[in-house]
Amino acid sequence: MSVTLAPSSTASAGVPTARRRTRLLALPEARWALVALVAFLVGLAADLGGAPLWVGAIPYAVAYAAGGWEPALEGLRALREKTLDVDLLMVVAALGAAAIGQVLDGALLIVIFATSGALEALATARTADSVRGLLDLAPTTATRLTGGGEETVPVAELAVGDVLLVRPGERIGGDGTVLDGVSEADQATITGESLPVVKRPGDEVFAGTLNGTGALRVRVERDPGDSVIARIVTLVEEASRTKAPTQLFIEKIEQRYAVGVVAATLAVFGVPLAFGEDLTDALLRAMTFMIVASPCAVVLATMPPLLSAIANAGRHGVLVKSAVAMERLGEIDAAALDKTGTLTEGTPEVTAVRPLPGSGLDEDALLALAAAAEHPSEHPLARAVVAAAHARGLPLAPVTDFTAAPGRGVTAAVEGAVVTVGRAEAADGGTVVRVTRDGTPVGTLTLTDRLRHDAPAAASALASLTGTAPVLLTGDNAHTAARVATATGLTDIRSGLLPEDKVNAVRDLQAAGRKVLFVGDGVNDAPALAAAHAGIAMGRAGSDLALETADAVVVRDELAAVPAVVRLSCTARRLVLQNLVIAGTAITGLVLWDLLGHLPLPLGVAGHEGSTVLVGLNGLRLLRESAWRSGQPQHR
Repeated sequence: MSVTLAPSSTASAGVPTARRRTRLLALPEARWALVALVAFLVGLAADLGGAPLWVGAIPYAVAYAAGGWEPALEGLRALREKTLDVDLLMVVAALGAAAIGQVLDGALLIVIFATSGALEALATARTADSVRGLLDLAPTTATRLTGGGEETVPVAELAVGDVLLVRPGERIGGDGTVLDGVSEADQATITGESLPVVKRPGDEVFAGTLNGTGALRVRVERDPGDSVIARIVTLVEEASRTKAPTQLFIEKIEQRYAVGVVAATLAVFGVPLAFGEDLTDALLRAMTFMIVASPCAVVLATMPPLLSAIANAGRHGVLVKSAVAMERLGEIDAAALDKTGTLTEGTPEVTAVRPLPGSGLDEDALLALAAAAEHPSEHPLARAVVAAAHARGLPLAPVTDFTAAPGRGVTAAVEGAVVTVGRAEAADGGTVVRVTRDGTPVGTLTLTDRLRHDAPAAASALASLTGTAPVLLTGDNAHTAARVATATGLTDIRSGLLPEDKVNAVRDLQAAGRKVLFVGDGVNDAPALAAAHAGIAMGRAGSDLALETADAVVVRDELAAVPAVVRLSCTARRLVLQNLVIAGTAITGLVLWDLLGHLPLPLGVAGHEGSTVLVGLNGLRLLRESAWRSGQPQHR
């Protein structure tokens, strides 16, 4: 698949374009599959209701036409190129079944293949959507400083060495270095850091990240096509293409099977006819062979377990995007976890309130004083302090003369005193803010990104499933990463990673022969989600790109659901294997009976349909509640 990424020419400067997301029924494959399914159900209802044959024949004919015209056309095109695919074989088998009176059997086969084609088309369209969605993160224009003032230019026209003016609240137009000014940049989309990072002269900034309350002058250090955000696009596209060899292998198997069945059917018809067998008998034997050799049971051997697992996971808040994704989840033998928003909640909270001796304040009084000063601020740390005060039911005094200094904190007049709440250095895996009153320190507050309550149990369960402890991959600093890893029971910690570093870490594991599951939530995690053998995104705070790139999304943000869905996938894969054995045994037995003896057509159809029903019912076992509960980790 080739995707061309370019900003819309109609987008207004500074206004992100609305991200286009393909709807299911916008795809013609999905509309034809829906028509075929509805027509099939109407025909089935007519059959079960004892209606005259012609009443059911009409909707069945519609199902054949709606679901079969496109694979038939593709099959004919393949024949023109001297190849034979399994889609054409299915259409021929369905028509053959109809020719000898097994209309329902043929219609069911058509509906299954039409539905599969629609899901494949949707997956392809959504992949293109997710890559295009990255463009919404970066501004379409930037303010470039010149000798005569400033000018607004398209981001694509920026060059290394250009100096940009980034005003408060604007997104930074290019990767570069701060020349002048102090501000804070929200760069969670790139590094995954949960808190804005103070930017001073000499610090690096990234395209697409959001500037805070200060103005910055930034010198562009990378060409727009080589920025971190542009490299994320490239990495997602490249990683998506690495999945193609599996599809090519499947197509080769389909080709060989289709050629083999067609050749065998012709032989079953032609050889007896050459030896004097009656034309009708030879045709009946050949059509019976076509029916019993039809891979309906093989198709259903795979889909019911996987689709049942998908439905069960969906009931418990995990959206698995396709049967292929569900199967991949059960193949993993290593796990890599993001930190912010995955092992942690992704938002700061007050974890310690320490009034200084002699300040005359207890914990509640210190928190109320700081929250009052922070109340007018929109900074994430300020919101956390105010939320902590509200949680304790503390009243907040009115404030006047509020000011905020980027990277330094806030100052306000509270009940006649000048109160300053300033950010200090990171300590104990969190951020410490110092509170002063009339210039005198009165205490400190510690804020940390809260660990999810189910993170230790989930990490332990993943270790049991894969045979090795998960790896922690984070863009955050080493001290914070170590704190989270210790609390979670992880020992392999890799911190300070940019998106390409996470991809490289995943690829290193895969180069060692591991099939890696990556769990993340941010835009910076999208390349690793795409590069991994299977990817799961945390849904509540997950970026659109991460949600689209991942194979599965944990909608309810319960980390314990990750090992549960992996275990459910393992069970589904075991049932698929059981079903393939059942289907293969039935097809082999019926084919040998037809070739070596005389298989009555009704008995052949009964055997074929019986094996199909059996594998279908076996797969539906995964709809039971117990199938999910058996995969849930126990909290420690």
